[in-house]
Amino acid sequence: MSGISFEQPNIGELKALLSSTLRQFPDFPSKGILFEDILPIFKNPKTFQALITALKFQIESNFSGEARPDVIVGLDARGFLFGPTLALSLGAAFVPVRKQGKVPGEVVEALFEKEYGKDVFVMQADAITPGQKVIIVDDIIATGGSAKAAGELVTKLGGTILEYAFLLELDFLKGRDKLTAPVYTLLSGQPEKLKF
Repeated sequence: MSGISFEQPNIGELKALLSSTLRQFPDFPSKGILFEDILPIFKNPKTFQALITALKFQIESNFSGEARPDVIVGLDARGFLFGPTLALSLGAAFVPVRKQGKVPGEVVEALFEKEYGKDVFVMQADAITPGQKVIIVDDIIATGGSAKAAGELVTKLGGTILEYAFLLELDFLKGRDKLTAPVYTLLSGQPEKLKF
């Protein structure tokens, strides 16, 4: 089941709307970081719907029939803001990837480095079954460390990664080079001079 059907969206208009909604905060959470704030997207149903529509269209255009995703995996924490809604609209399950110490029961884990530190991601050991087709979503791909760790978790459980999908990519950090499946991003941001 694919949820509510709709006409082919104007992706250019959706991207422009989403881009105009984002805010930047210099030196957050630490000096030298230009933080991309996606939270204003969720203050308005129109922009939230634009995000879901654009991502859903991308996924349905590339993965139909038997190739459709079984699971949308959302990364802690901002992948949780839209991952469940996207999964519901696609008729797929949603599985969260969380930071260590936040998930009960047996888990699998993967260490990762991000642009301002190190952390461990975990996923419940029964969250994905072997052979399930997975799309991993998050708000931003920067260095690619957290997305790579999520991919390792999916692979450990026997899932097949169809694609990584992001709202925004910081191209100059080349995070997509760390990933083992195709990468789709709606927007690109931050010039190369703004290095971490």
